[in-house]
Amino acid sequence: MATQPTARSGTSFTDRPAATRAPKARPRDWAGLGVLALALLLIAVDATVLDLAVPSITADLAPTTPQLLWIIDVYSFVLAGLLVTMGTLGDRIGRRRLLLIGAAGFAAASALAAWAINPEMLIAARVLQGVAGATLMPATLGLIRSMFADARQRTLAISVWGAMAASGAAFGPLLGGWMLEHFWWGSVFLVNLPVMALLLVLAPVLVPESRDPNPGRFDLISAGLSMLALIPIVYAVKEFAAHGASLNLVFIAAVGVTSGVVFVRRQRGLASPLIDLDLFRLPAFRAAVFTNLLSVFALAGVLFFGSQYLQLVLGKSPLEAGLLLIPGTVGSMLGALAAAWLVRFRRPATVLAGSLVTVAIGATLYWLLPTDPQGSVTPFIVGFLLIGLGEGVALTVSSDMIVSTAPEARAGNAAAISETAMEMGVALGVAILGSAVMAAFRGGLDLSHVPSAHADAARESLGGAIETARALPQPAAGELLNSAHSAFVSGIHLAATSTAAILLLTAVIAYRAARRPAAVAKAQPWRRNNGTPESR
Repeated sequence: MATQPTARSGTSFTDRPAATRAPKARPRDWAGLGVLALALLLIAVDATVLDLAVPSITADLAPTTPQLLWIIDVYSFVLAGLLVTMGTLGDRIGRRRLLLIGAAGFAAASALAAWAINPEMLIAARVLQGVAGATLMPATLGLIRSMFADARQRTLAISVWGAMAASGAAFGPLLGGWMLEHFWWGSVFLVNLPVMALLLVLAPVLVPESRDPNPGRFDLISAGLSMLALIPIVYAVKEFAAHGASLNLVFIAAVGVTSGVVFVRRQRGLASPLIDLDLFRLPAFRAAVFTNLLSVFALAGVLFFGSQYLQLVLGKSPLEAGLLLIPGTVGSMLGALAAAWLVRFRRPATVLAGSLVTVAIGATLYWLLPTDPQGSVTPFIVGFLLIGLGEGVALTVSSDMIVSTAPEARAGNAAAISETAMEMGVALGVAILGSAVMAAFRGGLDLSHVPSAHADAARESLGGAIETARALPQPAAGELLNSAHSAFVSGIHLAATSTAAILLLTAVIAYRAARRPAAVAKAQPWRRNNGTPESR
């Protein structure tokens, strides 16, 4: 019989009496954790350096605003759409094997992206990166679930896992800024190659293979439906935010919603579903997934428009912008490490709610951002620091709650749910917040001093407006620059207000849903004694 957690228990809610406690991890397991963190380090570095390279990509490839958004977020869309499929596939063929396949594929796709010659080629390379990345992320968290059976050690391992992701995000701006100062923008993708080579060498030695011993039949129809449900909905949201409603978008969104309904109904009728929907009966599990999504929503949006603000509004170089992003990303790393300590003294529900409030406060500080290039960067640094701290804590606590709920045999499936929520947060953060910023930018831009032949280029993006201003005589150039800076910062104000309101509401929901952690330990009636999902 599982002991009931106390009010100050950790995020892993399956603690058992000392006599029956799971075996402790060996030194080799901790070394293997470092290898697994390399995969997440790579993805974090790749995402951060690409955000920093947006101005350089805009200048070289001249993408339209929709193309630029696709370059940034198509990776996350494809990755999120495939995570569930790949997590379940890893449970079947072996999580380590899937990890190695993904590492090789990610390296190849990164090389293709580095030498892209037009926006379409770069978007295609990012799609391939998303496919490969989908094999990496659930494999890492699923392997941690199988390697660390002890609940407290698993909480610490997931904290290290989360901190490694944040440290990659912190290292990414500095590395990317330096590379952009000395090389072309494609070089930011080449940092992936040595990391992937190291992963391919060390993982077979230090990481044990694990899989579901009774996986059941793999349902290809469900895999297709999961993609068909996710991508159309996210695409419709992005295009609506950027260009407004249209009949085409309504049809696309309807396809996604219909596919989602069919997917859910199909899962309820399968003996071996792609997603174990019964997990969502647990209030704490639902709260953890929701928090997982929104904890990175604000961070992804800030990284997208923040790098443009620092470089194109304040006039910082790529390296200077990278240095200014480091406090926030280091804060995320510290928050992830602090999560294991915080849940020893406070209920996980309280920790989750507090972390979301911290992120909301950080977003609110962006109302103080100046439009003058000589203005202070302090509001941006402090706001991003609070966002990073809150995101690090929330992501770690919610990820541990998710993977601790599922049995080891379904670790890949639970990890895929966690990673899907996180990647959906990244995709929606870029799509919704980025599109909101650009919509406000276009609405507030004063083009009265711009010749009609140049108006479309100026309206396309902040970078386009700056390039247009360079071709205009004074005082028209100065008027356009001032208007562009003011309109872009107004868009950031809109995004910050929306983010803060969403996160405060989520904090209340998460606190109410997750305040009874004992429910996670007790509410697993649909599982057989061997830990596999019961056929329905």
